[in-house]
Amino acid sequence: MKKGKKYTEAAKLIDRTVQYDAAEAVALVKKAATAKFDETVEAHIRTGCDGRHAEQQIRGAVVLPHGTGKTVRVLVFAKGDKASEAEAAGADYVGGEELIPKIQNDGWFEFDVVVATPDMMGVVGRLGRVLGPKGLMPNPKAGTVTMDVTKAVNDIKAGKIEYRLDKTNIVHVPVGKVSFTEEQLADNFQAIMDAIVKAKPSSLKGTYLKNITLASTMGPGVKVNTSKYVG
Repeated sequence: MKKGKKYTEAAKLIDRTVQYDAAEAVALVKKAATAKFDETVEAHIRTGCDGRHAEQQIRGAVVLPHGTGKTVRVLVFAKGDKASEAEAAGADYVGGEELIPKIQNDGWFEFDVVVATPDMMGVVGRLGRVLGPKGLMPNPKAGTVTMDVTKAVNDIKAGKIEYRLDKTNIVHVPVGKVSFTEEQLADNFQAIMDAIVKAKPSSLKGTYLKNITLASTMGPGVKVNTSKYVG
């Protein structure tokens, strides 16, 4: 794939053979971001886990200290008092059974995160086929199946992100926007790495963090030194 002139120029700023410390990596990613829109900065963390084994699956959530820089639309499946609570907390959409045909048949997906109270999981389960592939299925590990809908909505709105292994045993997570300061991006990245290090499966033998790359949406990747995060 031929890279554009801007990308090629930006790539010259980065030495591919070097693993930078996090602060340097963040500065380089910001410098190398040349798109006309506010690019997202993402971390790609390659692990030594084997996600085919349940005990080596990594999944969880972390609230980024400076948020993600994007507005997140939250849909809550709840009823009665819990529905009122979710509305009061600022959920964008709250409902139950009546939302199933809207999502299933009308292809309505104007939301980014789905939260459900445990008693609504039977209803939400019927949407597994459509929500699952989009990564929208509520999950207790990610804190999106809970009776505390107020906390769930507040955390998500404040910049809570989910992380999980993909099929190639890599975790892809947003760190923030290019418009953030270097300090904000570094703080967010540190919060992510703390959570990932904590999530290390006890059954894992060998290297846990193989490599970490930071990159903006359209920019080149910058390798981050993993030694700081390996206990």
